[in-house]
Amino acid sequence: MKKQLWIVLLLVVVLALSACGGEPPIDAPAAPAADVPAADAPAAAEADAPAADAPAAGASADEGPFRVAVIMPSAINDLAFSQSMFDALLAVQAEMGGESGMEIVYSEGMFVVDDAAAAIRDYASEGYDLVIAHGSQYGSSLQEIAPDFPTTSFAWGTTLNTFADEGISNVFAYEANSQEGGYVNGVIAASLSETGVIGVVGPIKAGDADLYVKGFIAGAQATNPEIVVNVNWIGSFSDVALASEAANTHVAAGADGLTGTAQMVVGAVGVAEENGVLWFGTQASQTSLAPDIVVANQVYDWSVVLDQMIALIAEGTYGGEAYTITLANGGLVMDYNAGYDLPDDVKALADEAVQGIIDGSIIIDVSEE
Repeated sequence: MKKQLWIVLLLVVVLALSACGGEPPIDAPAAPAADVPAADAPAAAEADAPAADAPAAGASADEGPFRVAVIMPSAINDLAFSQSMFDALLAVQAEMGGESGMEIVYSEGMFVVDDAAAAIRDYASEGYDLVIAHGSQYGSSLQEIAPDFPTTSFAWGTTLNTFADEGISNVFAYEANSQEGGYVNGVIAASLSETGVIGVVGPIKAGDADLYVKGFIAGAQATNPEIVVNVNWIGSFSDVALASEAANTHVAAGADGLTGTAQMVVGAVGVAEENGVLWFGTQASQTSLAPDIVVANQVYDWSVVLDQMIALIAEGTYGGEAYTITLANGGLVMDYNAGYDLPDDVKALADEAVQGIIDGSIIIDVSEE
């Protein structure tokens, strides 16, 4: 029965992804977040940690709400990259007093860059204060569009390029030091492995995905120099079937722990659950996919970055800053599955790794070999 449920889930995801190539919602931008139930949300110079008593600055009541539009490559509930941004926007909206303080609209499933570019221009034309292109594939579009709207702020990631060298001053950039949580996950995975083999299902070897995998390998090897970490880059952020196939290959090779990054990992998590193999998540919490086998997740909290962008925009600065979320500034959070009985000694090793990364005693090499 469990396998049949996963087949149904995979079909639903594949059908949703196949719809991404359709026409974008240009004439009718996506509905405000008010229509979507809000979930609880937990140099470049590193982004500052948020002040406990300092909610993000926004427009005054006389000016109306601060208006944000976000374009995402996948669904807002993908349990990965897009959801990490949408959850953060909902958290900031709550900080700012709800819909009266911030208006959110979104376009999801924007895998086709030309469609995303049209949506970006449309939102800018409608006067949104901040237009977020949440994907490194949207950079060339922003470089072309941003100069046409000098008093509109744009943001994109993951990258540190604000196009300042091209004379553009209204673009923010943001990055995730995903190697940090990757390292912690690697420490845990190597500590729990009985076969000495771990598998990684990677999308495309770039950006935060590449950083995460490098960090994971470093953490695993620092914990057990004899550990075997097999990596498979499937060449896609969205192909659930390929992710499933790669996960099966890893399991056949003896892996008793798997990890991966991007929205296609739903396929790999399904394989892990069917085979009783542990899973280590990143970008967003993936515990709900398979509560019995998900051990820990690195969660991106982009609210650390959004708060600072909105404050600068309120002061009249439209871009030019690049931010990085880290374990130290709270933009990266290790989320442990309360339903998984993680041994105390392994949790202690994970905590030591987190502290070592924060205090600088652990340096993660992410250079190319």
